[in-house]
Amino acid sequence: MATIRATCPTCGDVELSTADVQVRVSATERRSSYAFVCPRCETTVVKPAEPRTIDLLLASGVAYELSMPTVEVADHEAGGAPITSAELQGFQSLLGDDDELWAAFDAAESQDRRRR
Repeated sequence: MATIRATCPTCGDVELSTADVQVRVSATERRSSYAFVCPRCETTVVKPAEPRTIDLLLASGVAYELSMPTVEVADHEAGGAPITSAELQGFQSLLGDDDELWAAFDAAESQDRRRR
């Protein structure tokens, strides 16, 4: 198994195995990234990557995932309104209360079903 060197923003350089890293390649855009959990601080680190870096990671045996745009992204690209500061603040407050957050997810799911 290959050893991969990456940089955690908190801990600096770390060594990872191919099993510790995952590559995500966009199916519709020329963007790719790789992600890993820092073995020291356990922070999930996601970094954009150039095609050459992705090629090296894949050649070393790193698993990859092909990402497709979500409906929300497609809606935004089709002229949907940008997220407002008030919406971000509302979401931030939901993150502090698990029950409220799950209720919001349930409400959004119900609303989505009604639109279909």
